[in-house]
Amino acid sequence: MGKEPQKVQIIPLGGLGEIGKNMTVIQYEDDILLIDAGLMFPDEDMLGIDLVIPDITYLLENSDKVRGIVLTHGHEDHIGALPYVLKQIDVPVYGTRLTLGILEGRLKENNVDCGNLHAVMPGDIINAGCFSVGFIRVNHSIPDAVGLSIKTPLGMIVHTGDFKLDYTPIDGKMTDFKRFSDLGNKGVLLMMADSTNAEKEGHTSSERTVGIAFDKAFHNAKQRIIVATFSSNVHRIQQVIDTACRYKRKVAILGRSMVNVVNISLELGYIHAPEGTLIDIDEIGNYTGSQVVIITTGSQGEPMSALTRMAMSDHRKVNIVPGDTIIISATPIPGNEKLVSRTVDNLLKLGANVIYGRNEGIHVSGHASQEELKLMHNLVRPKFFMPVHGEYHHLVKHAKLARDLGMPKENIFIGENGQILEITKEKGALTGKVTAGRVLVDGLGVGDVGNIVLRDRRQLSQDGILIIVLTMNKQTGEVLSGPDIVSRGFVYVRESEALMDEARERVEQALERCQDSNITEWAAIKSNVRDALGRYLFEKTRRRPMILPIIMEV
Repeated sequence: MGKEPQKVQIIPLGGLGEIGKNMTVIQYEDDILLIDAGLMFPDEDMLGIDLVIPDITYLLENSDKVRGIVLTHGHEDHIGALPYVLKQIDVPVYGTRLTLGILEGRLKENNVDCGNLHAVMPGDIINAGCFSVGFIRVNHSIPDAVGLSIKTPLGMIVHTGDFKLDYTPIDGKMTDFKRFSDLGNKGVLLMMADSTNAEKEGHTSSERTVGIAFDKAFHNAKQRIIVATFSSNVHRIQQVIDTACRYKRKVAILGRSMVNVVNISLELGYIHAPEGTLIDIDEIGNYTGSQVVIITTGSQGEPMSALTRMAMSDHRKVNIVPGDTIIISATPIPGNEKLVSRTVDNLLKLGANVIYGRNEGIHVSGHASQEELKLMHNLVRPKFFMPVHGEYHHLVKHAKLARDLGMPKENIFIGENGQILEITKEKGALTGKVTAGRVLVDGLGVGDVGNIVLRDRRQLSQDGILIIVLTMNKQTGEVLSGPDIVSRGFVYVRESEALMDEARERVEQALERCQDSNITEWAAIKSNVRDALGRYLFEKTRRRPMILPIIMEV
């Protein structure tokens, strides 16, 4: 029998077929390297859920093998799960200065130790177990983003991180084409590449084009300007500050996450503002509208964000007045379109001039379009390819693009979260699966809300609840008081007295049948009451409220 060939395993625990919660395991024998640990924000049907993080059961089962976590950049969908991961696994974390600066704030908020964070620079190489990891500068919608070269005993793995090819970046630091090309010349076993914009033809515009659109908007604005964007888009914030300086306006920062990121970026030197440009939000009353710019959160219409509260006339410090110019410098994440549209409508009703949408030039993507992806493939020239980061249709489109460039179909792998990609020097294959999925975070509870609780929440939100309260004699089964019916979210009781009276009679009839049949178990009685009342209410209303019988015994 020949010796089994050596193999390296790639196991995505998140980030395939969904936007967010990016997390990838690279494993060779007893060494594990983790790339990113992100979260995603809940879908509309995840009622009450705050965040969604990856299931790290596999990491916990193999915690003694985890040699380190390497981070590509500081967006929430790449670092947001670390406060939860690092509470359970104590390993070194490597990232660039801004990435770790943002992460440190998140860890402190969650009372997690920050002592094992290690700052790296593009060009640095670190060792983690049998892996040697190089950090390669790339452009993205946040500074200090990097791709990764991961040297394994079998060969080189390249992970692009989230990237675009910006030839005129705001900070003057371009994607390191030479490093990717050098890796390609030496031979790359596997490339994992960002697929978010794989369906978009052409090139992604430079971030610098947004500054031109800002200049036009600022020139036309006669009163106060409010710019909403992602708090992590440091280059965008810098452009707002630069444009405000040209038009001799003061800049106030609004929104907790925006204030945090701006303070960190100022401290680390990623944002530059002339002295006296930045003012506290409480100081805006000291200036006329034409002297003020406010940078705020809320570009996605988030219900509790500063811009949304302004649009609802519910913000403590800023009221929208006719003549205000609102610039929404972002495109809605899929699923947020209605929220953004509602915010725009409310702002327009208050008399504001609202600039939004793709055609205004006030937003560009941070992800590579098709021509940039083709260039990356031609630079790296990997033997095997796995598209990552994006919904399933993005992965499929990126795989087709790789085939069009001449890569054999059998060397391209579209995986699923939890599915193992095993690669030897000669071939690759999608093999078994490990535990993977979504862990829901609700308040301080992590993972204590599952499908059953969400199903109950959906039912409550759709048809409401009826609570049946009655007191029974434990020995005889005789009803001593009740049944009283309490309705919440089902019908307005005062306008539905006949329905409630009939419902009460149906409950009494069900209780009599139980007594006649000598049914004395509380669970059985409750089930009979629930079934009888449920059938009646559905006949009368075509609704299925949650029915909750409560029996008090004496």
